[in-house]
Amino acid sequence: MTSTQPAVLPWEGHPRGSSQYRRLVLALLFAGIATFAQLYSVQGILPLIAADLDITPSQSSLTVGLGTVGVAVSVIPWSVAADRIGRVRAMTISILTATTLGLLLPLAPSFEVLLAVRFLEGAAMGGLPAIAMAYLSEEVNRNHTAVAAATYVSGTTLGGLLGRIVAGPVAEYTNWRIGTLTVSMIAALAAALFVWLAPKPRTALVHSEIRELPGRLWVNLREPGMAALYGQAFLLMGGFVAIYNFLGFRLEAVPFGLPQSLISMIFVAYLSGTASSRIAGKLATKHGRSVVLAGSTATMIAGVALTMAANLAVILIGLVVLTMGFFAAHAIASGWTGQRAVHGRAQATSLYNLFYYGGSSVVGWIGGVVFQTLGWNALALFVIALAVTSGVWAMCLKDRLAQPVSVGLSRSR
Repeated sequence: MTSTQPAVLPWEGHPRGSSQYRRLVLALLFAGIATFAQLYSVQGILPLIAADLDITPSQSSLTVGLGTVGVAVSVIPWSVAADRIGRVRAMTISILTATTLGLLLPLAPSFEVLLAVRFLEGAAMGGLPAIAMAYLSEEVNRNHTAVAAATYVSGTTLGGLLGRIVAGPVAEYTNWRIGTLTVSMIAALAAALFVWLAPKPRTALVHSEIRELPGRLWVNLREPGMAALYGQAFLLMGGFVAIYNFLGFRLEAVPFGLPQSLISMIFVAYLSGTASSRIAGKLATKHGRSVVLAGSTATMIAGVALTMAANLAVILIGLVVLTMGFFAAHAIASGWTGQRAVHGRAQATSLYNLFYYGGSSVVGWIGGVVFQTLGWNALALFVIALAVTSGVWAMCLKDRLAQPVSVGLSRSR
């Protein structure tokens, strides 16, 4: 009599509620904190850096700009490295290297050395945004990737907030070097928690050759649905950064005349993004990503419109609303990118981050030109136009977005 062996079903990823799922999302939460706390720690203390190093405000802003440039140029190389050595190993190297450079940053003897370290620090940080969504998409059950991705985005928003609000007060009572060191020490603790918690990948690693990279990039760039998601990253992030970059200038001028200490508190609005990104993930599970992405973009538009008011309370409410809308949209679009990708998943998510940080640099700068030339209302209308464009783009391709990328190629992790 022949016994029948039960069929072995393919592994479909960690289900929500399992211990490994919890470890994975917590690991990415701490990774987001470690990375983005360091990336933005200098933004709230630029005047102190300028005074200490005897440089102009525009020169001091390069400490932020070169950090994000480092991230942008490194995401694709990091995605290649992840395909060779594994997702978790690459993220571990990325986070530990960035944290080490962050601890060395306060020792920079000159402005030039400071900029060099910031660029290298950003390049090291690029490993997390380049790989996190690919790792998550491969290791979490596809029915729960939206919620898991939203948790990771919550960590990035929390990290960005911590970097700004911790460095500022500490630096005010000591100096900018102690302020950034404090943030880097917090980041080191978060990095250690990531290394301890991150589950070993169960998805088989497929080695890819460097010569395959152009094809992997082109497969995702040419597909209309993926291009729509990259457009969300470029346009929405660019508009979001433009608002935060220049709202402080408006609030310190007549008729508001707020002191810098109060203006710096506007970054607390990031907490609304931490909450909204998780809410968006849960809503996407129930109602679909396309609907939630459209609603999030509309929320962002409403928030930007409120900042055109002459009343300070209305402006601050608008800031909270647009922050909620932006991070909800980002959580959906970034998670969707990893879920849709079939060929070159790590490269697909790296392209998303390339456009994301590219929008921050390019559109953020253009927004400054608009503000300086035409004023705040013109900047707000400019950002609204960007958001409307991204929303229409996504809605026109919602049917394509609902389907995985299909290019006639075998699935590759």
